Amino acid sequence: MTEVVDRASSANQPSGRDDAATTTGAEPVVDVAALGEQLLGKWAHIRHQARAVAGNPAVQKVEGLSHTEHRARVFEQLKFLVDNNTVHRAFPTRLGGSDDHGGNIAGFEEIVTADPSLQIKAGVQWGLFGSAVMHLGTVEHQDKWLPGIMSLEIPGCFAMTETGHGSDVASIATTATYDEASGEFVINTPFRAAWKDYIGNAANDGLAAVVFAQLITRNVNRGVHAFYVELRDPASKEFLPGIGGEDDGIKGGLNGIDNGRLHFTNVRIPRTNLLNRYGDVAEDGTYSSTIESPGRRFFTMLGTLVQGRVSLDGAAVAASKLALKTAIQYATERRQFNASSATDEEVLLDYQRHQRRLFTRLATTYAASFAHEQLLQKFDDVFSGAHDTDADRQDLETLAAALKPLSTWHALDTLQECREACGGAGFLIENRFASLRADLDVYVTFEGDNTVLLQLVAKRLLADYAKEFRSADFGVLARYVVDQAAGVALHRTGLRQVAQFVADTGSVQKAALALRDEEGQRTLLADRVQSMVAEVGAALKGANKLPQHQAAALFNQHQHELIEAAQAHAELLQWEAFTEALAQVSDEGTKRVLTWLRDLFGLSLIEKHLSWYLMNGRLSMQRGRTVGTYINRLLVKIRPHAVDLVDAFGYGPEHLRASIATGAEATRQDEARRYFREQRASGSAPADEKTLLALKANKSR
Repeated sequence: MTEVVDRASSANQPSGRDDAATTTGAEPVVDVAALGEQLLGKWAHIRHQARAVAGNPAVQKVEGLSHTEHRARVFEQLKFLVDNNTVHRAFPTRLGGSDDHGGNIAGFEEIVTADPSLQIKAGVQWGLFGSAVMHLGTVEHQDKWLPGIMSLEIPGCFAMTETGHGSDVASIATTATYDEASGEFVINTPFRAAWKDYIGNAANDGLAAVVFAQLITRNVNRGVHAFYVELRDPASKEFLPGIGGEDDGIKGGLNGIDNGRLHFTNVRIPRTNLLNRYGDVAEDGTYSSTIESPGRRFFTMLGTLVQGRVSLDGAAVAASKLALKTAIQYATERRQFNASSATDEEVLLDYQRHQRRLFTRLATTYAASFAHEQLLQKFDDVFSGAHDTDADRQDLETLAAALKPLSTWHALDTLQECREACGGAGFLIENRFASLRADLDVYVTFEGDNTVLLQLVAKRLLADYAKEFRSADFGVLARYVVDQAAGVALHRTGLRQVAQFVADTGSVQKAALALRDEEGQRTLLADRVQSMVAEVGAALKGANKLPQHQAAALFNQHQHELIEAAQAHAELLQWEAFTEALAQVSDEGTKRVLTWLRDLFGLSLIEKHLSWYLMNGRLSMQRGRTVGTYINRLLVKIRPHAVDLVDAFGYGPEHLRASIATGAEATRQDEARRYFREQRASGSAPADEKTLLALKANKSR
């Protein structure tokens, strides 16, 4: 592609819109209350209820407990959630629930502000164990077990992961073999690597489990299915015959959860304990399913459990909001170095570097928050039945697999950067950065390892791309993308179809001349996705016709590019969600500030991938150098509104629980300034040696 030729008149001057933003006179004002309600989204009333619960000290984490004490406290807190009707929204109305799937997730993810261990243990009990019974079982299963699960009479486990297989669920080794003579399934973990591992509630509290195993009947393996298995005697809490386990012990975080291992030796369960919504075994051992394809049946079963990924996406965003509120509040009060004054030290947030490290993450958090709201709406549409076709479910799974990696990685990065931005105070457990980061660390690998999830997204993108141009020559298409680089990614039922090219939207070269323009950013971001997918697609053309080992080797050679393309797609999803949210803002002041923040997010993505844009001729070197300048100008614009933007998150002191976010630092700084001011006014201040030396030098001249 021919490199963009910059014109001095346009390259070195602010765009018209930027000029307008700085010359309209009065500083825009953010409507914090209205923005806060928009951030709360469709289920705002439920989030308010959940935050009221999370603000209660009874459910909050107490630092310094032993893992045994923490586990006991969290189990008691589960009862508090039951008593306060916090966890039953998704369950059937006939059993005391509300059939409110989106509202359930919205409320659940707010619990992370109280204690991530409580959030995840609640997720194990009701979001995994209970949901597996609800979505994989029949009405009979629901009526039999859900009341006890909902009331916590039956604490349970979700026993899928094994020591030897985590992400590769299809290859788990636990077996459930049907015995026609007795009409029972026989559960076995045939070797050590087949033990169920890292299972929440397994070490102490679980009385039952939904166990995932290879269903074997009439000597045919029908693939992974789910079985309800009783684990312990309710009175003695001892394992039942044939069942054993171990405690996983102390972990890097989430030590309020009793993770453990389970193993089974010839454990017999009734045939009817098979959760048989998608596959059943008759008394004579005959297998039947409404889904003929084993692969499609497997992914349909797993797809019903996507809510774990959805909720982790939202919880990670909530944790990022907590961190940024604390760090930005502290940065407006903490002073260091008197760079511009002989007497007063500078507020940390007035330093450009401090703005860079916090505002860029603030912009990403807003983007992730708006994207999560779209994901939650998509989830509710599918699980409520409003839009529940196979295509809808595939889009939901792809959207969750795209967004969960970005938000969980972002949460860890944000917590660490906020910790560092607050210096030694940030390292104190009382200010929560270190504790939250330790607890959220595992979010990037459970409910789907982030890298594996992005690989799933990449495969979907390739499939969509190939489908759009099935009759065309792939090489020609790849060249077309590189040569034209035109068009924007379209939004189709939650998934941008990156193989769509709209030639009349203008070239990438034109977009490069308007980096701060909405269409310019969209075109640059969408073009990167399109080009990366086309390039990998061309490299993998014909792989399905190769022998298995050769196809696997070819795929492995391009695995990194695949994951990079998926991540670029997810970033585009976030940018689009932010842009769509802007259109819903009616207050002009709020809209202007949010536009600056959206532009900061978009330009930060372009700066992050600047080498790609330069190497692929999308930006000239001269234009590339201006990206950082534009970002720095946006930092200055956003600075007066930083506190408003984090106040809009709506978290109060009862959620932050960080001493440096209480205003104590401002009190200390004011006291110090007042002391030195009074000392100078009284004339009792000791002389400064540097001042004396300067005076002496002047006299000697």
